[in-house]
Amino acid sequence: MANNFNFFASFEKMANYSHQAAQMLHKTLENFNSKSLEERVKEIHVIENAADNAKYEIVERLAKEFITPIEREDILEITEKLDDLTDYIEDVIITMYMYNITSLRKEIFLFTEVIEKCCIAIKDIFAEFAHFRRSNKITDLIIAVNRLEEEADKIYMSSVKTLFATSNDAIEIMKWREIFNRAEKCCDTSEHIANSIEGIVMKNS
Repeated sequence: MANNFNFFASFEKMANYSHQAAQMLHKTLENFNSKSLEERVKEIHVIENAADNAKYEIVERLAKEFITPIEREDILEITEKLDDLTDYIEDVIITMYMYNITSLRKEIFLFTEVIEKCCIAIKDIFAEFAHFRRSNKITDLIIAVNRLEEEADKIYMSSVKTLFATSNDAIEIMKWREIFNRAEKCCDTSEHIANSIEGIVMKNS
């Protein structure tokens, strides 16, 4: 029955998919082989598709619910942003494949490390979210995500500066600036999720 649906468990499921995507991104770059990028695109798309299905399930069940644990617009906002996070992580690998990247710049590893840390913190936030009124961990986790996003901003500025300082190849600059943009967007989206949760906690406390 619709009233048995657990929105909080579904949020956790979506956060887990984001973390899985971040792990795959990190693994792809750690064992980088340009010839296998097409296969990695297919693999991460399986995760992204599962996240989409979880999103559609939440939206469909929301339409059937008479009473929801938090406001409907908040449920939709969280769902959309969690879906965006997985999409943006997938975009990093897709962009590398489309741009035919054959070797990596070391700065990208700084990004993937922060992206994975963001996803772990987001996953931990949603593990607490069902009992947010009693949780003494959510605020610290939100602060952790905000700090990671600040770290990502610094990595982005440093990476782009180094890119322009060390390359005279306009095509390489274009490719890597776009990849860095997409990687930084993952961290921005993590912060947006954390800020949305903070707003919901404040509104319902």
